Amino acid sequence: AVYDNARREAIRRNHTAAHLLQAGLRKVLGTHVEQAGQLVNDKTVRFDFTHFSALTAEELIAVEDFVNSAVLSAVPVENREMPIEEAKKLGAMALFGEKYGAVVRVVSVPDYSVEFCGGTHAENTGRIGLFRIVSENGVAAGVRRIEAVTGLNTLELLRRTQRIAADTAAVLKAGGADDIVSKATQLTAQLKESGRHIAALESKLAAGKTADIMGSARAVG
Repeated sequence: AVYDNARREAIRRNHTAAHLLQAGLRKVLGTHVEQAGQLVNDKTVRFDFTHFSALTAEELIAVEDFVNSAVLSAVPVENREMPIEEAKKLGAMALFGEKYGAVVRVVSVPDYSVEFCGGTHAENTGRIGLFRIVSENGVAAGVRRIEAVTGLNTLELLRRTQRIAADTAAVLKAGGADDIVSKATQLTAQLKESGRHIAALESKLAAGKTADIMGSARAVG
């Protein structure tokens, strides 16, 4: 058997980030938010949650900032086993409908998150690295889904985004990524003007053809 430490660490980062993500969603959107599904692996964290509408850009930024605040604070992550009643007194989040025994494992990030959980976690939030939301969409009535990345996967996302920006700048013949918007705006204006010019020429051409046809007309009957 082989223990893949790099893969395991990536899973730990994503799992701890999922706990912080849920806490961030509840803080930004409200306590009606509950986990409706979750997938964590070495590539991504996918989190389904109850909510009635798509998140705005501002709400997504606020959730990201909440998680990254915990990351930059480098908070030790605590794993403890305790009687279930004691865990409930701590306010630990539990999965709705899940059956628990008399003794439960509680994973907590002090001042941020407390949850029932039996999974593997980073020992410190600082090990998560940068947290970045990749997408947010609906998957069922009243259920939204967020996909996000952490650690080295965030670095790869940033590199991929930079490559796309650089390639786009080259195609648009812009000076660099910072000039993409202004160059695209300029080209869009030029296309609109060209469209108006072409429409005017086509109108004149059509009028000329009509004159030619009428000029060669002859009376019949």
